[in-house]
Amino acid sequence: MDQETLLTIQGYAKFFLILIVFIVFYSYAYSMYKRQKKGERDFEKYSNLVHDDAIESDPLEDRKKDKENIEKEK
Repeated sequence: MDQETLLTIQGYAKFFLILIVFIVFYSYAYSMYKRQKKGERDFEKYSNLVHDDAIESDPLEDRKKDKENIEKEK
């Protein structure tokens, strides 16, 4: 193979790799948006964690409640 063919293959590979990363990123962002809209999860409280990260802060989620809810659903 000559250099021109290798550069062409490299260009196509780079394009498809970027396309796959783009699709994965935007599908993840859309799924987060959809879950936020439905009320399944509140992502804003996780973003506020950056500003309120003291050791005395209350936990974001209570694990006992989550376990009880899962058991009730079964």
